[in-house]
Amino acid sequence: MDTLTFRPATHTDVPALVALVTSAYRGDVSKQGWTTEADMLDGQRIDPDVLLRDIERPHSRIIVAERDGLLLACAHVAEEDGAGYFGMFSVRPTLQGGGVGKALLAEAERVAGEEWELPAMRMTVIDIRDELIAFYERRGYVRTGIKKPFPYGDERYGIPKRDDLRFEVLEKPLTGARA
Repeated sequence: MDTLTFRPATHTDVPALVALVTSAYRGDVSKQGWTTEADMLDGQRIDPDVLLRDIERPHSRIIVAERDGLLLACAHVAEEDGAGYFGMFSVRPTLQGGGVGKALLAEAERVAGEEWELPAMRMTVIDIRDELIAFYERRGYVRTGIKKPFPYGDERYGIPKRDDLRFEVLEKPLTGARA
């Protein structure tokens, strides 16, 4: 098995990233993996214009994970409110559970903690995603007790199939951060 490599996404990656993120969370293809949201949400998972803005803005990086030039996973890390923010975490459904996601999460934490010297990484997870929250807890994230409303009516986040969706904020202290 060849080495997994990481690089920042560019404008030319947008179509492939939209396809990857969609495949990890929406539709029948997403059900091959364990991160699917297909039973909760329809519609898009990522807006191409938002993705492009995230690629262009300072202290924001879409990290691409590749092996032999093949796109396997991606995640967004950015500085928000003095901490790292982790989102858009997507691994090809057929590769989920094989360590690619763990390596990508570690790379995102390295960027936020070592390169940007931020004290913590935060994320929001749909609060009924118990298995996903448990995945993050095994990697040192804790529930902050902060809940945020799901953006019902904003189709950039998908079309809800349920009326009980909320986000829960998780956080982890980072090493290498500024004192």
